[in-house]
Amino acid sequence: MCERRTVLAWALLAACAPARAGAPDANLLLAQSDAIRNPVQPFAVDVRLTEYRAGKQTDESSLNIYAKIDGASGQYRNLVRFARPLRDANKLMLVNGSDMWFFDPSSRAAVRISPQQRLLGRASSGDVVTANLARDYRAELVGDEQIQDGDVQARQCTLLNLAAHTRQANYHRVRLWLDSASRHPVKAEYYSGSGHLLKTVFYRRAQRVLGELRPTEAVIIDGADTSWITVMDFSGYVGREIPDSWFQRDYLPRFRLERDT
Repeated sequence: MCERRTVLAWALLAACAPARAGAPDANLLLAQSDAIRNPVQPFAVDVRLTEYRAGKQTDESSLNIYAKIDGASGQYRNLVRFARPLRDANKLMLVNGSDMWFFDPSSRAAVRISPQQRLLGRASSGDVVTANLARDYRAELVGDEQIQDGDVQARQCTLLNLAAHTRQANYHRVRLWLDSASRHPVKAEYYSGSGHLLKTVFYRRAQRVLGELRPTEAVIIDGADTSWITVMDFSGYVGREIPDSWFQRDYLPRFRLERDT
């Protein structure tokens, strides 16, 4: 209940914030977009990653993600279990605040990793975990513009520039397009500290999940080679209680799913 109260209080304060000079508040828009992408309650979700090169599938993997908001920071803690391919089955990745760890049960060693660590194709460790962007970025309102969405359809969007302001931020700068009416995320561009475009992401296939219409697919396009594409499919969302112990590094060697015990 602490996590829920924290997020609801944040949303209430943002909703009551006055618009500046008649324009919507950029940080409020970002917080609204976070609430659309991410369930407030603790939840589990299955993620399938599929890599394509020049239109041909080249690799695939599957993950189980368990996410829960930390009541103190308002940011999500994540435990990621690798399901497929079999060579990676039961490996784990833990994200708790600024700490990110990879655990291999064969060696029983937990190794610190970076959010930029590549998992498959253009999907990195930081891309697959649940995160509230409003906690790590300051938003600036650029204005409204019409773009093509992931289905090559015209969409009227509001463009935000996001600048990282915590060390937990996975990228130096983000350009985020939100549907002007619904505030649903439509497109994002992620940039390095030197200003290079790293990847473009289109958010697609909105479905009603845990009480909200949310995107269930992210199409990630390489910033330099647009024929290199990774698709992230999210399915099997379920609200569930998640023990705090799951988010402790020392617990990783003892982690077992219910069906494994």
